[in-house]
Amino acid sequence: MTPPSSSIRLATLEEMPEVVSVDDDATQLYARAGIELGLTNDHPFAVDERRRWRRSAELGRLFVAVAEARIIGFASLDVLDGEPYLDQLSVRAASCRRGVGRALLRRAIAWATQQRGAAIWLTTYGQVAFNRPFYETEAFVVMPESACGPGVLHHLMEQQRWLPFPEHRVAMRRALP
Repeated sequence: MTPPSSSIRLATLEEMPEVVSVDDDATQLYARAGIELGLTNDHPFAVDERRRWRRSAELGRLFVAVAEARIIGFASLDVLDGEPYLDQLSVRAASCRRGVGRALLRRAIAWATQQRGAAIWLTTYGQVAFNRPFYETEAFVVMPESACGPGVLHHLMEQQRWLPFPEHRVAMRRALP
């Protein structure tokens, strides 16, 4: 379900600067939760992240939530280890707690179901209220690293290498119908 004042559609390559802006804005939420990401735009992790989002847009896997002609959130998807993977879900801080993130997540799950995967995967912070508990409300389950394929494990290890509080990064999986 999409919040009444927004819609979800595929992003265009021309919208990549706005997608990055959404993610930059969303980092405020982490700062409020005591996690200062502090990566510069030229940091290897940030450069790789933006490259993956661009590839996602090129392949028709980058969904944006739009309200009043402005992008307020996005979901970037990929396929890792033969399974759909939610690479990033970000919502502008001012648009949080209005159903935008849930609508994007459900669109991601619908896309994953269309790919005929057995499950959709993601990686996130386990200790942050708007991360792990949010995904658990949509039937995602924390998976041990031993259950992760090499692609998911690579993303998790890169996050643990570059992001603060590496011990709190987790992989999650949701079975698909």
